[in-house]
Parts: sequence; structure tokens; C-alpha cells
Amino acid sequence: MSTQQLAQLFQIRSQPRKTHFDALPVPNTYRRTLRQSLYRRFITEGALEDVIEDLLLKRSLLVQEGQEIRASVAGVLMCHDTPDNYLYNSFIQAVYYRSTEKDANYQIDAKDFKGPLDQQIIDAFKFVQKHNEVSARKDIGRIDQPQYSMRAVFEAIVNAVVHRDYSKSVSKIRLFMFTDRLELYSPGALANTVTIDKLRYSQATRNELLSRLLSEITLDDIGKQVKRHHFLERRGEGVGIILNESEQLSGKTPVYELFNEELRLTIFAAKSLQKDNE
Repeated sequence: MSTQQLAQLFQIRSQPRKTHFDALPVPNTYRRTLRQSLYRRFITEGALEDVIEDLLLKRSLLVQEGQEIRASVAGVLMCHDTPDNYLYNSFIQAVYYRSTEKDANYQIDAKDFKGPLDQQIIDAFKFVQKHNEVSARKDIGRIDQPQYSMRAVFEAIVNAVVHRDYSKSVSKIRLFMFTDRLELYSPGALANTVTIDKLRYSQATRNELLSRLLSEITLDDIGKQVKRHHFLERRGEGVGIILNESEQLSGKTPVYELFNEELRLTIFAAKSLQKDNE
């Protein structure tokens, strides 16, 4: 978006009302901005064409702005093929290094995952799964040990997507995999009065509309792996799952850190079982 368009969003955001940023209108968008195949997921099945606009307004996927009807921030993020066309940097960048540091000489894979947010989550999950090395040891039976708990990784990606500050267009969600750890960066300070120490026990949602929409979409092939029926269960269990499952696997507790209104999560890789036998 242009500087003028961003200024309009910030002006609306600063008004004294309880509207979350994800429910605000996006400049230069219209009902046709939302893709039918995507918004149909959130309205009554079999709804007639003449009531669809009202249903989209009720769900806040569309927003009335003066005499115009615009797509909301959440509407664009969930119901458009390329949300970053309207909301700059609203995608996930993933890079895998065969190294412990960012070094282009050891970069093995890199992808930018765009599209509706639920697809971004799936694509980022599969990227980590592809590079999640599994070691094995034969005792009485074969024991397989991955570097990362994919259930924890899924929760981490969902949290990054749901809680990032989409008004901050200068940065994107960034996922870096190294030989010894995974780092996930999400733009925006912690919501409300939440602190790093309270993350495990807090349930504060920056993007309430996005949370509701993701809690309505069912998971298909990866649902059994992550023990989820929907992308978001909204019970406040995510951080606990990330910390507990990762620590159980690697012996190290994941670390949350805040740098200049950007939250970084570091999940440490489990040691190879083969190395334990050397």
C-alpha cells in the first residue's frame, strides 16, 4: 500500500473504538476482491447470491466505509490469492541453512509462502517437515527421533500468523532453519499487557477476527500429526505445547525474545541418536 493508504489505516486504527486492526477496511478493495472459493468457507452453505454481501458484512469480511464497501484486513488475508498485493509483506519467508549461521554459501532451500493465511501455514509446516531430519537407533526395536516436534512447529507457525501486527508492513514473518535450531520471527510487540514471562499462561489475541476464522477451518491431512481438528482451537494451549513438546525432545526449553517490536521464538533441535552411539 502507498504511504497515503497506510496513513488512512493508521488514522482509523487510532480512533477511540474497539475495532481490531484485522476488521478495518483496506483501501482500494471491493467485494470482488474476495475470491468466491475462499469466502464461501465462512458463510452459510447454499446461500443465495442476493444475501451473500450481507453475510460477508456480518462476518466482517466486508466493511462499510462511507458509501463504499471494502474488504477488511482479515477478508483480504483469508479470502484473496495474494494478500500481499494489498497488505505488503503479509507472507511467510522460509530459509534452510546447512549451518548454524545465516550464510548464503550454506543456503539449501528458500521459499516465500503467499496466498490465504491457512495455506501459508500449511506450506510453512511442510517446509519444516521436509527438512526435519530424523535419526534412528536400533535397540529392542527401531527408535526414530526427529529434530523437531511437528506439533510444536505447527502451533508456533499458527501463533506467528494469528498474533503478528499486520499494520507493520516493513517486515514479514520469517522462518529460519539451521543445523541446531529453528528461529521464527513475527512482527509486532506482544498484545495488551502480555509479557514474555506470562506467555505460557496468557490468552490475549491481537487479531480476534482472524482467530475466529482460522478456528472454523478444519485440517485435513496434517490434522492427525498435530492433534488438531481446526487450525486454531482457541484454548490458549499453543505456547504450552511448543515449550513442553520441544523441551521433551531436545532437552532445551524454547526461548521467546522481543527485539524492537518483533517477537523471536527459538526452538532447539534434538541431537542425533547416531551421535549418541559414537
